[in-house]
Amino acid sequence: MINSFVHSQPPEAIVMVRPHYFVSNPETMADNAFQRTIHTESASESAYDEVTRAVDILEAVGVTVHVFEDTSNATPDSVFPNNWFSTHHHGTLVKYPMYAPNRRQEYRQDIMDYLTEEYDYSHIVDLRDAANQHEFLEGTGSIVFDHRNKVAYAAASKRTHERLFYSLCESIGFQGVLFDAADENGIPVYHSNVLMCISSQFVMIGMDMVAPKDRERLYSLFEQGGLTVIELSHQQIRNFCGNAIELKGRAGRLLALSLTAFHALTDSQKTIIQQSNILLPLAVSTIESAGGSVRCMIAGIHRRIE
Repeated sequence: MINSFVHSQPPEAIVMVRPHYFVSNPETMADNAFQRTIHTESASESAYDEVTRAVDILEAVGVTVHVFEDTSNATPDSVFPNNWFSTHHHGTLVKYPMYAPNRRQEYRQDIMDYLTEEYDYSHIVDLRDAANQHEFLEGTGSIVFDHRNKVAYAAASKRTHERLFYSLCESIGFQGVLFDAADENGIPVYHSNVLMCISSQFVMIGMDMVAPKDRERLYSLFEQGGLTVIELSHQQIRNFCGNAIELKGRAGRLLALSLTAFHALTDSQKTIIQQSNILLPLAVSTIESAGGSVRCMIAGIHRRIE
């Protein structure tokens, strides 16, 4: 049974991290089919500029963006802060166990301290020690949260541990829905948020990649949640159409996505989206070479609701 609509799907604000040294992470290459090798000084400059331009565009349309700098050369994926923490409306901040050892160095106590003070997160769930037992759960990469209906969706992979997932869902009052998904070659989807995006009114998902045994259950949950289903092709998933996020702007709800994804959507898909959201494409092609796109670059800040 899905919970009553209580909470807002788009976050009140977002966190982004601007990298000063950007490369494609060799420790995540093996299981991230979206990743390409890139190790040049110009890539660092381009990634820095892409974040800067994205922040400017987001702030210009009324999105509250908290930007933090990363000057370390030991954290190649720091531009993707959504994987190591998440926030929730009941005043909970969750810290996650990361699969790649060098990604565990992305944890920033200064960011945690800022958010705790600014947004009054009184309940901290710290799962990071699970990495010592080789159990991993990578934030809103592993989990796509439907905040309005309090349902959490996760594609099973070595980065998404079943026990941890269900335990977290129980602790924050979400219904956990674990499913299997793979590409045309049978390779499991490494992160759920490249496969699907949930907004207030619709869900974009590569349903052909979801295991046939799980599709009916997902369709049923989407229908119960009042979500229009926009099905994405394999090619659209490769172009990061599933890696988008709904945000709050000055003029209403926005769907932030990459320029790559925007061009890959069909006109009819854009029409459905634009019934409830303004499309906001961001040019992040250099960052996409690391295997993530706009959704991965954004950690949502959900304000505490008593």
